[in-house]
Amino acid sequence: MDHGLTEGPIKGLDRDLGEMVNKVALGGANAVLGHVGIPLYAHRGYGPDIGLILHLSGSTSLSPDSNYKVLVNDVVEAVKFGADGVSLHVNIGTKTDAEMLETLGQVSRDCREFGIPLLAMMYPRGENIEDEHDVQVVKIAARVAAELGADIVKTNWTGDPDSFKEVVDGCMVPVIIAGGAKAGIKDLLEITKQSIDVGGAGVAYGRNVFQAENPMKVVKALYLIVHENYGVNEALKEVNIKL
Repeated sequence: MDHGLTEGPIKGLDRDLGEMVNKVALGGANAVLGHVGIPLYAHRGYGPDIGLILHLSGSTSLSPDSNYKVLVNDVVEAVKFGADGVSLHVNIGTKTDAEMLETLGQVSRDCREFGIPLLAMMYPRGENIEDEHDVQVVKIAARVAAELGADIVKTNWTGDPDSFKEVVDGCMVPVIIAGGAKAGIKDLLEITKQSIDVGGAGVAYGRNVFQAENPMKVVKALYLIVHENYGVNEALKEVNIKL
């Protein structure tokens, strides 16, 4: 749910952010990820507890170079908020990836000092990247994060399970997939299942959850696939999602 910094009040995050946090918590999500706006303003009145991953970097869609993610918060602030982890976004292949890698190294050191997990969002994106879903560049991006001390890597789905297995096998830490553009629910669940079957550790979806007709049901279906090893059709039937 870090999209508000990048794109402003987009659909699904345009009104009561706390209500959306409630919905994904009720669906069974392990955590929500976002900037300090979540712990400061998205107070929740009901629903189960849910983890908080505080996002530390960002840019806006109005920036001259929106691929350049700068540090907007730090690990100490995350500890003060009682966050369960922090996250950082790095675009590999853009002109500014050296600065972002330096920041990743710095945040990784701080995380080890304070004993807080680090999720690195690693995207092959920028002037040197022709296809950001190409397994050859995704493998490098994921491995970079592990080499610099990330505990979890979030990166792109490479399009098929065989190629994504190469990403997982080439990374020393758990790999989860990003959701990307809005997709149909069955396609989303199929990709999720394929990634889990070849060793993926989970998913970190944004628009495909908070812009869904029923975010709670979508999260519940994802939970069943990721944590309970359900098949796609089984999960759809259990949650009663009509296609």
